[in-house]
Amino acid sequence: MARNKTVFVCESCGASHAKWAGQCSDCGAWNTLVESVAAAPAKPGASAPASFGTAAPQVERLNAIRPAETARTPTGLSELDRVLGGGLVPGSVILIGGDPGIGKSTLLLQVLAQLSAAIPALYVTGEESLEQVHLRAQRLSVDQAELAVLAETCVERVLALAKPQAPRLVVIDSVQTVFSQAVTSAPGSVSQVRESASMLVRFAKATGTALILVGHVTKEGTIAGPRVLEHMVDTVLYFEAEASSRFRVIRAVKNRFGAVNELGVFAMSDAGLKQVTNPSAIFLSRHEQPVPGSAVMVTREGSRPMLVEVQALVDGSQLHNPRRVALGPDSQRLAMLLAVLHRHGGVPLGDQDVFVNVVGGMRVSETAADLAVILAALSSFRDRPLGERLVVFGEIGLAGEIRPVPGGEERLAEAAKHGFTRAIVPRANAPRSKRIGDMEIVGVARLGEAIDAVA
Repeated sequence: MARNKTVFVCESCGASHAKWAGQCSDCGAWNTLVESVAAAPAKPGASAPASFGTAAPQVERLNAIRPAETARTPTGLSELDRVLGGGLVPGSVILIGGDPGIGKSTLLLQVLAQLSAAIPALYVTGEESLEQVHLRAQRLSVDQAELAVLAETCVERVLALAKPQAPRLVVIDSVQTVFSQAVTSAPGSVSQVRESASMLVRFAKATGTALILVGHVTKEGTIAGPRVLEHMVDTVLYFEAEASSRFRVIRAVKNRFGAVNELGVFAMSDAGLKQVTNPSAIFLSRHEQPVPGSAVMVTREGSRPMLVEVQALVDGSQLHNPRRVALGPDSQRLAMLLAVLHRHGGVPLGDQDVFVNVVGGMRVSETAADLAVILAALSSFRDRPLGERLVVFGEIGLAGEIRPVPGGEERLAEAAKHGFTRAIVPRANAPRSKRIGDMEIVGVARLGEAIDAVA
């Protein structure tokens, strides 16, 4: 069989070149030529093939389409099912990335061991030998009887060996190690990752096989390879963890079959990853006595409300420019909130170093953390605790107003479930008729009202 012709395409303007060069001769951009497979010219009179399957495509009215019920396959791990939107969808392609050693292969081996007894599954490893996979399975004490494994990096041979097995789930560990014979560049290059992923995606869609691709990440924390890789798949998951922490967080940043920003929490142990069904318990310090600079808030990740503790330390600065350090919240937003506190709260912190941290290494990006950050900094500055069993949340505007946040009642219900008896929330989020446990709910509309409520 003749090898497909390769060309070098400019990522900036799309121009094709017969050989690689440092600069594109069409647009003048530097280092933008990447190797790609040239499409074979169509024969005269030949019709274009359908994308998947054998049926020819037809134009239809959207309201006349009757979608079939999609049967999901639970993975056996409820935390992972939550992030996926309920389980694995036939024909779906999932990309999971994370730092080296964070537990990607461990998690997927645990999932495959549970599912292999119910459905045909195949684990393809391009980074380890079969003996290494066997030793990991022994260490995790998982069932190895029905688990099919394959050590191969050529994507054409992987598909040829997988087709007779008719698996319903295939794991490729990792997509940066596999290569296509149609491309001459080394595995892991942009063209190899794109071509190999394209072949695997076509296989998954045509056969209805659920496919999980493991991806390496760069030092910036993004998945290595072309950005188009994340566009090709249905779901993108990121495995996150703080250094020296045993807790792992799986976050969905793209999901065509469920909600994005869903969160699953696991704890790493000697026997593998264990589910954390009550993550609020691990993100609270549980001080014996109230301490200054600590505020508990309810954050919302996807459909799950979680309690997290925001800690602040305010101290006199010895520098010309006082430091503003935030681990968890956004640093730029911290500077803005301190300016609002000065202008509308009458508390000047211009000569103070301010450090803000979220317990447990949790990353909180939503604006509902504004009120907790402000009150924690105020508590540390005054050296006075906010009060026992108090929970706060709310967005703060530049005019000093406190704006409502989504899911107010669900956040309050989560706080009441964990024994909190007082809440300071935006006035629009305070329930008018429905009572939530024995909680005293204080609705505030201005920053000054919130400061007075904790005085």
